[in-house]
Amino acid sequence: MQRRLAAILAADVVGYSRLMEIDETGTLNALRSHRQEVINPEVVKHNGRVVKLIGDGVLIEFVSVVEAVACAVSIQKGMWLRNKGRTTDRQVLWRIGVHLGDVIIDDDDLYGDGVNIAARLESLAPVGGICVSQQAYDQVETKLDIAFENLGEQRVKNISRPVRCYRVRLNEVTAEPSSNRSLERVLDRPAVAVLPFANLSGDPEQEYFSDGLTEDLITALALWRSFPVIARNSSFVYKGKAVDLKRVGRELGAQYILEGSIRKSGARVRITAQLIDASTGHHVWAEKFDRQIEDVFALQDEMTERIVANLEPVLGKAEVTRSRSKPPGNLDAWDLCLRARAHLHEWTNEATEKARVLFERAIALDPTYSAAFEGLAWAYSRDLLVEATRDREKTKDKMFAAAQRAVALDDDSSRAHFRLSTAYLWRNEHDLALAEGRRAVQLNPLSSDACHGLGNKLDLAGDPEGISMMKHAQRLNPQDPQRNMQLTFLARAHLNAERYLDAVRDAQAAIQRRPDYPNAHYILAIALGHLGRTEEAQKALQRCEDLQPGFLEKRANWAPYRDTERNQHLREGLLKVGLPD
Repeated sequence: MQRRLAAILAADVVGYSRLMEIDETGTLNALRSHRQEVINPEVVKHNGRVVKLIGDGVLIEFVSVVEAVACAVSIQKGMWLRNKGRTTDRQVLWRIGVHLGDVIIDDDDLYGDGVNIAARLESLAPVGGICVSQQAYDQVETKLDIAFENLGEQRVKNISRPVRCYRVRLNEVTAEPSSNRSLERVLDRPAVAVLPFANLSGDPEQEYFSDGLTEDLITALALWRSFPVIARNSSFVYKGKAVDLKRVGRELGAQYILEGSIRKSGARVRITAQLIDASTGHHVWAEKFDRQIEDVFALQDEMTERIVANLEPVLGKAEVTRSRSKPPGNLDAWDLCLRARAHLHEWTNEATEKARVLFERAIALDPTYSAAFEGLAWAYSRDLLVEATRDREKTKDKMFAAAQRAVALDDDSSRAHFRLSTAYLWRNEHDLALAEGRRAVQLNPLSSDACHGLGNKLDLAGDPEGISMMKHAQRLNPQDPQRNMQLTFLARAHLNAERYLDAVRDAQAAIQRRPDYPNAHYILAIALGHLGRTEEAQKALQRCEDLQPGFLEKRANWAPYRDTERNQHLREGLLKVGLPD
């Protein structure tokens, strides 16, 4: 048998069986076309040799690993261009693995560990991405102007020893490689890296707590799906090391880095956390927590919840600021959605219209971007909530269609399911609204939006647990820009439970935060009516009309609850004020 050192590229189509089931002939023709028009020309261009076709995969040999990786990048870019404009279920996407190793030659075929490892690397690559071995990385690190993410050591099938591997940084929008020379965004969004929290207790046994907290933070942040989160294997490479955060940011491709420390003394523990902008080294956010240790796991859960709940809105604000510094012509779908969300927090009809336009522009740029459709659904929901639409049924249909599309594009998005839940609610389909609301919370239990949305829908369905769920949501994010709305809904839930003083308190708190929100004044008037405080209630109703002429007429048939008796209870509060039936 002959042996030689070779660079091996293994590629495989993602979801091939599904594509064949949808359209067998079309898939085979598309696959043949992709090989002839993308893969084969790139292989020839980079001095490679197609060893064999393996069903939906291909094995390619190169003399140079630099050429192999360059070819892999070109293939993924070519496939991105061919998939552009196709619906998600019809796209042909590849995973690619590249390894430099010893192979056995049998006629024109190749065998051995070198081939096996390349195949295993391919399975570790992301959809539309590339994964390379340590041996390949060592050769291309300084020769190709692309960035890599260290995935650490991975155990793979039928290979006894762990394989250290790296992911090539590709921009998801263009499939262009990210450069090592400047800090680039990961995919189309900035990434976050969580470095192992330092154990300052001097007790090695406390390592499990600091490591556990770090791992929980990585998991919890990833649930948001707003920002890519660097994998644990990459972050833990820096455990116990004094590091330059700017360099770490470049190596991991992370825009933001979360780091912290844990110091235990007796039954008390102090946890510090800080978020750093890796491009500047400046602090974005910092917090200190002092706690008694009674239940270690409960404490770990609480700290994860507190830190992540604080972090998500901080990251959003930081990126809005960054986006506003970009020229209008350089905005991508991510930037447009960021700016649109900022407009929605302004709570004016004009701002909502601006947000809608930006979300539609984002969809035009990237029709597969779930977050853009979710945001568009949010804008339509806002119109319904503040009575800012002339054709409510048409607006409901538009919201429902946008929310459905958001879920179809990203079924793991808590936000998308939350919007679909609200869309079902506007259609009075309470059971489906609750099912989607529970799914949203299941996907991200730390999302105050998802928790509050579920609490609101539980209350509207007659479940008293709705109040406690809404209170939990407000504890998760006490500085939520939508707190005025959340307090208003909670006030309505207290009103439904006939806790009128609690309803007055929360409605007034909502008004204090945002005096121009008519719904809060409306709930306040009903609660005051039930308490017999007629004059105050009449002033609250007049305030509704002052803010939005015609508001009371539009609310004449307001029936948010599934139970008609509860809707009548709301109406009785208005009748006590003197509003005509």
